[in-house]
Amino acid sequence: TGFDSDNSSGEFSEANHKVPEMLDLDPHQSSRTGKHNGETEIQENGIKRHRTSLPAPMFSRSDFSVWSILKKCIGLELSKITMPIVFNEPLSFLQRITEYMEHIYLINRACSHADPLERMQAVAAFAVSAVASQWERTGKPFNPLLGETYELTREDLGFRFISEQVSHHPPISAFYSEGLNKDFIFHGSIYPKLKFWGKSIEAEPRGTITLELLKHNEAYTWTNPTCCVHNVIIGKLWLEQYGVVEIVNHSTGDKCVLNFKPCGLFGKELHRVEGYIQDKHRKKLCVIYGKWTECLWCTDPTTYETYKKSEKRGSEQKKKSVSEDDIKSENDEADDMPEVQDTVQFIPGSKLLWRINCRPPNSSQMYNFTSFAVSLNELEKGMEAILAPTDCRLRPDIRNMENGNMDVASKEKERLEEKQRAARKERAKDEVEWHTRWFHQGTNPYTGTPDWLYSGGYFDRNFSDCPDIY
Repeated sequence: TGFDSDNSSGEFSEANHKVPEMLDLDPHQSSRTGKHNGETEIQENGIKRHRTSLPAPMFSRSDFSVWSILKKCIGLELSKITMPIVFNEPLSFLQRITEYMEHIYLINRACSHADPLERMQAVAAFAVSAVASQWERTGKPFNPLLGETYELTREDLGFRFISEQVSHHPPISAFYSEGLNKDFIFHGSIYPKLKFWGKSIEAEPRGTITLELLKHNEAYTWTNPTCCVHNVIIGKLWLEQYGVVEIVNHSTGDKCVLNFKPCGLFGKELHRVEGYIQDKHRKKLCVIYGKWTECLWCTDPTTYETYKKSEKRGSEQKKKSVSEDDIKSENDEADDMPEVQDTVQFIPGSKLLWRINCRPPNSSQMYNFTSFAVSLNELEKGMEAILAPTDCRLRPDIRNMENGNMDVASKEKERLEEKQRAARKERAKDEVEWHTRWFHQGTNPYTGTPDWLYSGGYFDRNFSDCPDIY
């Protein structure tokens, strides 16, 4: 999570900084993937097979100190700070947003249910799954350039997606997705506020996310939880999500309240999510529990309360046997990443709402990408002719980083940032206002709050008036 700045301080030259050697690829990887550099295979059933690996492995970050960059930034807004490319992953933030669609089957499930409670359960699972891909992803996506876009059409998954960077200061990304069967619309605008607090980097979520189920004439809105990266000075980087997420069904008045719990002093709440669904009269209809890194379950409130009471009695008995030395030992380790080995405790009678997808076996050498994320920057043969010239896949810094050309990627990143600065100065000189291409400022029809709405027309593919940003 996060954004670079176009305000270069001149204190850190990425192009002149030595990049450490590459990690070795899995020797069996090439036989698994078959083709690289955008080439794809067609399976016998006619469905396109997307790539399963990046062209080059991730480089080691062990020689770099985040603290050396951030020590002057305590308490500041990080969108004002230029970060070196070594802390990035080879995706734009617009592509990171597209990862919401990895678990689109949950939207399809919501569309298929006749019961509004089951629809809300599926939507709640979708909202949790949207942040699941960030697990162990401590690399920062590239800051989108003003006017940058990203499109993704997946006929096999039944959706198409378009996003645009509509503002640079503050950084705002707008997106719109629709089902190819005209069964849903998913849209929103995101502008997280990032701050550095000494030991951690916090991304405070801002912007409304809206899901419309057209068949049921329903609209759901929510805001993502806060994301925090710990141990940026020393130790192993680790990530947590915390805060309360409220999902509102504006048609029925039902509401789902999800509490992403902070890990706590001893790490016992790490990754945990607990919440409930209530109707418009505030009657609890079901309880939801699980981990955003693992799975999500639901059960009826009575069963859940009975289980929690029995669990509390058991923990009180266990607490009596803990010595003061044990407590002191746990306190000494509280600043490190909590080593929590247990999985979600299943409550008998619960229904599974969602389970995280398995990552590819070489994920750790690919920035901990999911299989879906690996395919996002794939540039297929002939695609350049139909893509908008502002599409992320055409960004030379991201493309070179993906291919392992780190020095070239650093130079290209600096060149693009300088080009963006020069273009902004030229507009200011001529008193020309920037105009977005595919989105416009408006009001969210369900919350009444300011939002960026899709203007339409992107898939007509008239790209003659797109800006030259690369």
